[in-house]
Amino acid sequence: MLDFDGVIADSERLHLGAFQEVFAAHGWTIGDAEYFDRYIGFDDRGLVLAYLADRDLVVAPARIEAILAAKAQAFGRHLASTDILYPGARTAVQQLAGAYRLAIASGALHHEIVAILRTGGLADLIPVIVAADDVAASKPSPEPYLAAAAKLGVPASACVAIEDSPAGLASATAAGMRTIAVTTTAPVHAVLHADRVVAALRDVTPALVAELGRPAAL
Repeated sequence: MLDFDGVIADSERLHLGAFQEVFAAHGWTIGDAEYFDRYIGFDDRGLVLAYLADRDLVVAPARIEAILAAKAQAFGRHLASTDILYPGARTAVQQLAGAYRLAIASGALHHEIVAILRTGGLADLIPVIVAADDVAASKPSPEPYLAAAAKLGVPASACVAIEDSPAGLASATAAGMRTIAVTTTAPVHAVLHADRVVAALRDVTPALVAELGRPAAL
């Protein structure tokens, strides 16, 4: 199982930029360090709700929906202007797909994931996508990973998850999966509880995955 933002796609700064743009219109600020230390790993709705709770802000549901819609539009504008696959990610996915069945479990929106995979030529290699809008509870709930395993038809305990955030690792661990952490968005000390820690997806080989108990899926 692969997370998407921060693992395959270098899109976290695009998400941050979109949130900064939309939040500024409401008189709010969110800094780089705050985003990566506190909010990375949340889906859009989860981030907005956590941000409001952290500041004891009460906002009408309709305004929250407007914020989410505006953020999605802003992200789309940012996305259209850049190639955001991590260096080596395409080759890594191709190699892993030759050895394992692949799935994505992500806090990104489904259509965003599909668009980036198609642009990167990876859509046919990852048959299962579970996105934020496909589940009732996003990470750190185990639901995204459990749903992805179910769609692949394998037990969660037979899967390895590749994650970049503490919230994502908590989700995969709660689902009963072994984990590999990449340090693309979080410091090493924040993800040391993963079974393996590497610098980036390009460092995840079929042989490394096999060391974690001969999993059925990734």
